[in-house]
Amino acid sequence: MHPLQLVGYALAGTLLSALVAWVPALHVYNVAGLIILVTLRWPGAIPTDGLAMLMLGLVTGYATLNTIPSVFLAAPDESTIFIVLPSQKYLMQRRGYEATVLTGLGGLGGIACLLALAPFAGRVFSVLRSILQPHLHWILALIIAYMLLSEWPKGSDRAPTAWGRLWDGWRSLLAGIATFLLSGLLGFVILYRSVVPLEMAFQNLMPAFVGLFAIPWVLTNLLSGTQVPPQHIARSVDVSPVLAIRGVAAGVLGGLFAAFFPVVTGGIGGFLAGQATAQRDDRLFLLSQGAAKVVYYVGGLLLWFVPGLHLTRGGMASMLSGLYTPYTPQTYWTAVGAMALSGALAFFLLLILARGAVALVGRVDYRWLSAGTLVLLIVLVVGLTGWGGLLVATAATGIGLLPVLWHSRRMNCMGVLLLPITLNMAGLGPVIAGWLGLL
Repeated sequence: MHPLQLVGYALAGTLLSALVAWVPALHVYNVAGLIILVTLRWPGAIPTDGLAMLMLGLVTGYATLNTIPSVFLAAPDESTIFIVLPSQKYLMQRRGYEATVLTGLGGLGGIACLLALAPFAGRVFSVLRSILQPHLHWILALIIAYMLLSEWPKGSDRAPTAWGRLWDGWRSLLAGIATFLLSGLLGFVILYRSVVPLEMAFQNLMPAFVGLFAIPWVLTNLLSGTQVPPQHIARSVDVSPVLAIRGVAAGVLGGLFAAFFPVVTGGIGGFLAGQATAQRDDRLFLLSQGAAKVVYYVGGLLLWFVPGLHLTRGGMASMLSGLYTPYTPQTYWTAVGAMALSGALAFFLLLILARGAVALVGRVDYRWLSAGTLVLLIVLVVGLTGWGGLLVATAATGIGLLPVLWHSRRMNCMGVLLLPITLNMAGLGPVIAGWLGLL
């Protein structure tokens, strides 16, 4: 196909992502899987290279626009879970629109950095892959250890007894470890004994992520009876160029880390980068997380387009790799150009849709929005994965509520992927699965 036609497919994917962004917790990979199913049923409906570009535009738009439900409806996924707490603070201060724009600016900065790195991607990542590939299992194990160790004991030191103060300090840490282990156990069950229908196997993780991340937030909104104040649409954001560069740089660092290493998501990469750069400012945090999730989603797919590399990272590249393989430098540079245009379009769509979200939360009671979101989540889970998927989502919700109730990090819910896959890489996964009676 002509490069301009391919760019057209990418921009169409970006426009489609604007519709997806309005559906809370509907992940881009779920939509992509359904599109691929349709194209397999009607071969030739979309050329394979056009399909790849459509997915590139879809994932670029989603990585920018999924900020909207995370800020205004509090229905996060694994890539936006870290954005939620600062953005909710902004929302209750009438600054939800500003939080959305800050995150979007971070994403736009991430696109610019990917564009600057594009000429060097093939050489740099080929060397990194050859060096790091044999060591991925213990690197992931170190990431897990750091995640758990950084869940430092918390407490007010106000309990009347020594045992009370000890429990007050360590309960959040113990809850974090329990969350990680229980979600890891759920991951083993999903991986080795999935209850999702075979024809919907590509949606295997969807009910778990909905239960771990989205439903607990919605239930919290319903039980707390949160009243969202009227939102102010700012004409500018309170961030200097130096602060913006710092936030974007940290986010790009975390996003590239997540895009290159398997299983590590943009949220985890952004968290590690934030720790490494000692971020304490909410503005820095929102900028860096916006950059991290865009670089994670888009950069992970762009690595698949690199000639001679074809690094399959993330769900989108995995789904496309069985249908099409980009070989030529022309295809790669077309993808880079399409990414830049799609990123710019997605940012302008974000400004428009965020205004619509401000109007929505201003006119509709937040509890009704939360109740509608909960119903929609259940319908999506049952519709895409059946009653078995609803069972998984229910179990995952119980695990996802532990951090809410005990004030530990929700990042520990990523044990659903990190634990089984790390153990599989180390050759221990089947042994553990056998002990659990899953084989």
